[in-house]
Amino acid sequence: MTDVQQGAVAPGSVPGATAATHCPYCALQCAQTLTATPGERLPVAVAGRDFPTNRGGLCQKGWTSPEVLRAADRITTPLVRTSDGGFREAGWDEALDLVAGRVRALQDESGKDTVAVFGGGGLTNEKAYALGKFARLALGTRLIDYNGRFCMSSAAAASNRTLGMDRGMAFPLSDLGGADAVLLLGSNVGVTMPPFVQHLAGVRSRGGLVVVDPRETVTAKLTKDGAGIHLAPVPGSDMVVLLALLHIVLAEGLADLDYLDARADGLDAVRRSVAQWWPERAEAATGIAADTLREVARLLAAASPSRGGRGAYILTGRGVEQMAQGTDCVSAAINLALALGLIGREGSGYGPITGQGNGQGGREHGQKSDQLPGYRMITDPAAREHVAGVWGVDPDVIPGPGVPAVQLLTSLGTADGPRGLLVHGSNVVVSAPNATLVEERLRALDLLVVCDLVPSETALLADVILPVTQWAEEDGTMTNLEGRIIRRRAAVAAPGEARSELWILRELAARLGSGALFSDDPETMFDEMARASAGGKADYSGITYDRLDAGEELFWPCPAAGPDTTPHPGTPRPFLERFPTPSGRAGMVAVAHRGPADDVRPGATTYLVTGRVLQHYQSGAQTRRVDELNAAQPESFVEMHPLLAERLRLGAGDVAILTSARGEAMAPVRLTTDIRPDTVFMPFHWAGAGSANRLTNDATDPTSSMPEFKVTAVTIRAAKVLSGALPEEGAMR
Repeated sequence: MTDVQQGAVAPGSVPGATAATHCPYCALQCAQTLTATPGERLPVAVAGRDFPTNRGGLCQKGWTSPEVLRAADRITTPLVRTSDGGFREAGWDEALDLVAGRVRALQDESGKDTVAVFGGGGLTNEKAYALGKFARLALGTRLIDYNGRFCMSSAAAASNRTLGMDRGMAFPLSDLGGADAVLLLGSNVGVTMPPFVQHLAGVRSRGGLVVVDPRETVTAKLTKDGAGIHLAPVPGSDMVVLLALLHIVLAEGLADLDYLDARADGLDAVRRSVAQWWPERAEAATGIAADTLREVARLLAAASPSRGGRGAYILTGRGVEQMAQGTDCVSAAINLALALGLIGREGSGYGPITGQGNGQGGREHGQKSDQLPGYRMITDPAAREHVAGVWGVDPDVIPGPGVPAVQLLTSLGTADGPRGLLVHGSNVVVSAPNATLVEERLRALDLLVVCDLVPSETALLADVILPVTQWAEEDGTMTNLEGRIIRRRAAVAAPGEARSELWILRELAARLGSGALFSDDPETMFDEMARASAGGKADYSGITYDRLDAGEELFWPCPAAGPDTTPHPGTPRPFLERFPTPSGRAGMVAVAHRGPADDVRPGATTYLVTGRVLQHYQSGAQTRRVDELNAAQPESFVEMHPLLAERLRLGAGDVAILTSARGEAMAPVRLTTDIRPDTVFMPFHWAGAGSANRLTNDATDPTSSMPEFKVTAVTIRAAKVLSGALPEEGAMR
């Protein structure tokens, strides 16, 4: 159950040669064994591998992942836009010279910040680190952010301000199995990461799984037959649920006061803040019966160690985090966990469920606008001095903080905004909120360069497309949802002229006068990243490829040991003894419910919530190119309750037009009683007329800058088109 690799051969050169690696999709990072199959239709065969997170299992996306390696429209040579709006093939020297020349010209004319960088939470640790370094040293720009701002920023902000550290799940996933209760808010793990569900078997057998979701999702259905409780609140009211649960815990004397005295500050202010949310008032706001709220609070308390329980966990997902009050909502969850004495005790805890494949590592080493490697803040003089020393530059050379994703994207091509953008590992035309505006801003740029493996919707707007390797074609590391560092290993050579981003960044840096600062060797970049992280919150300095390849299970922080001491074993449970705050104590934060920024109102009376389907991932750029997955889920849809459909005079298969304050989308109707009658659901994997993110709100959380994807007020009407006859992408622009 480790990442040990026996021997090594040239990728894909020997039939039957295997590579121990991990799935390219979500943060569960299910272990795979890839077997080279030269001469076959696909270059590798995939099998699940026994590992603590997936225990040998894979979801449908994982089993079909090799299909993307040979996608029919895989980009295998650089492409340069032609005067007629198309693309032509180019050699690497021509493409890179063009990019470097255009970058220099723009910066000479308008300053360093006229060129920006947008990264991705799927990049390896080595690439994410190199990209942040490239932006700040080779480009000299402060303007870099990444799509993880759309994923984990609210959970990260809340964890940092209360617990002193954002380590995602601060415990191994296998710990969940022993708990008496798990409160899961805003996450449909049964669809987004199916192998996760096996870790809930124990709590389900004890009737302790509580799922909070306005839909009766696959995950919510796991509570049936006595396995737990499903709460279906009014969209945007999840925070009230948490405040009411804490009110009950305090009012009924269920809190672990000894733990709070020893390990946390701020209880008095929090007690005052939840006093107004007695169960009956919360029922009026959420639609959840007061007695049900009491039942859940008592269930969690009975499971807590202070009352003799086996343990309890509170887990959050994007459904409660992608809100304009997302940071405060997560803080309410952490406050509840602290009041019950859960955090920092083995067998109990709080954890946000990271979504993207390297969503944890990707937010630790410099892609964020305000961050340097090791989860250091770019405004901290000591952090700047340390990282500058590793990089071999003066600290004053490192630019200051940039701006977060929504602000960056909406400023593109404006009078005071960037004129050029380099995109790595992101398809913002589909994945960003208020997507029509984002597309308009991309079209206004003087230079758009996209590194991608297929012609995504964002790549098709580019001036230059640079072809990159995929997971099975590269070495590196990832950090999964537990904070566990794992090895990605090449099993096959990349097709055509596709290259790793490490090579591309080195070559571009050389053309911009900084080539000596970069390497295209993943291990070299990892070792440098580890040194840069030393002493930071996310300290990787004691981790090496040799240790990982030997099968050691290493969680950060893992600081370097002295020359004559035993290597640090890593930290699977970082809060057991103290919190990494100046006082060593957690700091509870009193929060207040404000509600959605785009709430229902006359003229927009229905809630839209968004999410994933089993077969597709993120913007769908990869999974929509897999025939098996596309056949199962070929198009976007609008899920609604039959009562709402009857009122709107819509039937199953009819095409509905949804309108928000930002735009329109249309998709066929699917009827189900698994959703509230005041709410509709759309998946966000599609572009064009069925794009849910044409509707979603780009209002942001004031602390995390997370946009409010998860609650949008819409109007709905029938479209005068035949069922299934959706307009082509772009027809509604």
